[in-house]
Amino acid sequence: MFRQFRSAAASALTDALADLGYPTDDLGIEDPPDGVDATLASSVAFRLAGEAGAPPPQVAAEVADAVDAEATEYLERVETSGPYVNFLANDAYLADTVAAAGDDEFGRLPPKDESVVVEHTSANPTGPIHVGRARNPIVGDAVANAIDYAGYDVDRHYYVNDAGRQMAVFTWAYETFDESDLPDVERDKPDYDLVRYYRKGNAFLEEGPEAAVETAEAEIQSIMQGLEAGDEDTYERVSEVVDAVLAGMRGTLARLPAEFDEFVKETRFMRDGSADDLVERLQDLDESVYEEDAWQLDLSAFGIDKKLVFLRSDGTTLYTTRDLAHHEWKFENYDRAVTVIGEDHKLAFDQLRHALELLDHDTDQLEQLFYSWVNLPGGEGMSTRAGTGIDLDDLLDEAIDRAREEVESRMDDRIRDDELAEADVDRIARQVGVGAVRYDIVSKQPAKAITFEWDRALDFEAQSAPYVQYVHARCCGIVDEARDEEPLAEGAIAGDAAVDPATLSTPEERDLVHVIARLPAVIEEAADDLEPHRVATYTREFAETFNAFYRECPVLTADDPATREARLALVVAARNAVANALDVLGIEAPESM
Repeated sequence: MFRQFRSAAASALTDALADLGYPTDDLGIEDPPDGVDATLASSVAFRLAGEAGAPPPQVAAEVADAVDAEATEYLERVETSGPYVNFLANDAYLADTVAAAGDDEFGRLPPKDESVVVEHTSANPTGPIHVGRARNPIVGDAVANAIDYAGYDVDRHYYVNDAGRQMAVFTWAYETFDESDLPDVERDKPDYDLVRYYRKGNAFLEEGPEAAVETAEAEIQSIMQGLEAGDEDTYERVSEVVDAVLAGMRGTLARLPAEFDEFVKETRFMRDGSADDLVERLQDLDESVYEEDAWQLDLSAFGIDKKLVFLRSDGTTLYTTRDLAHHEWKFENYDRAVTVIGEDHKLAFDQLRHALELLDHDTDQLEQLFYSWVNLPGGEGMSTRAGTGIDLDDLLDEAIDRAREEVESRMDDRIRDDELAEADVDRIARQVGVGAVRYDIVSKQPAKAITFEWDRALDFEAQSAPYVQYVHARCCGIVDEARDEEPLAEGAIAGDAAVDPATLSTPEERDLVHVIARLPAVIEEAADDLEPHRVATYTREFAETFNAFYRECPVLTADDPATREARLALVVAARNAVANALDVLGIEAPESM
């Protein structure tokens, strides 16, 4: 309802400004100032004061008088508070919001005829995913979820780097060293098992005897050349390592969870001739030069001093070359291509974008979300190659353990004696622990570096996942109790009760309706701007608003049956809204805590 109301308010304001002879290019529509009881506000009077030759409050009053409230379905009236023009929704808005949110799909927007591919994570398959890179799958998954909720046809892709020097080193090391040469495996997963070979190989190349290193380098070069030539045996050798490590990494990602529709391998674009075709077209460009034993693209016309190397003197392509072919494939198959990637790749993506433009592609369909790193207190280094840092599996284990301690500390003796309690504690600990990690990371603006802190992430009383999850559990508890004790409430529980808005008369009830109504608009904005943290901010505001309602508005003990029915319907609406907001963030909504 909020999206419709906002659109109608904008239309009514535009008409009023036009009637008054004012420009309509900037309506200044925003959330009302603190303490103002309105659904929306406009700060347009600030902009118009100079032109009108009058103070903003006077201009606001003039504009408010010119707005035709009766022409807008959900608009009750227009008021002013100082320089602001305030739009207040009517009772039909309240009733229709509760009815719409009774649907458990509330928050999803109508389907759009537009396809989007979201590429995220794409960590090199060289070993376990570490904490520093945890932001990519968490933010990337939330971005894809928001776009999906916004009505787009979404595919989630993981781009697998299986063709570069790293994988050639890994394959050589796996085929060279014995188990006896390696340290004990840290965890029973293939990525932890095989990363020992990768680390051993890198150490040997840095510190081994010169003659042996030269022989190893020749073998590594042979693997790279074999991949470039499309040699099937070489591809199978590399794939044995890549697929095994990737299976382990997928297991870790599934714990978040972050799932993918397709794992697109880099070698695909070498094997099908796409990379070779791309190289020929790049070489034909006026900006293409052969310097320093390599073919390069001069991008100085775009303000980029560093040339883009796309072909080595030995005829091998580079990661960026294959990624250009990858993006051409995306453009052929999708209307939009979104990539979630670390801020250290900004230059590479600028180069890629301008190279695509030189190849006559419309790069407006290409969007990037750059993120900064996740740090732990103490600033541990993160390097798969050297084997330092904290793995994501370790972080998730610790989160679940800490959540279990917190849950057990809140259990009363009756629950402790329940034979089902242990399984329930395990479930809640996993939902809360993993949710805490995801929420703490996705709730921050991606461009800002963050330090993960346990006390903040697992705080049941503050702005955290458990704080929001508990609202959903509380809603479920109320509905379950009503189902057992309130046979008159079947319609409200089913989400199809017709609510008399007159029964929702308290400020807390109406505030809750208003925050529920905003969810579809918040999701739409998060999808359009690639900013999933907006949904996290919404859930915090939602939780605070619901808790105020819960304190002031008894549901099942309300004296009047109509009030009980209306408040129960409101609880069902709140449950659906918070569950789907959490779902966008990729966080489970526990039914009990």
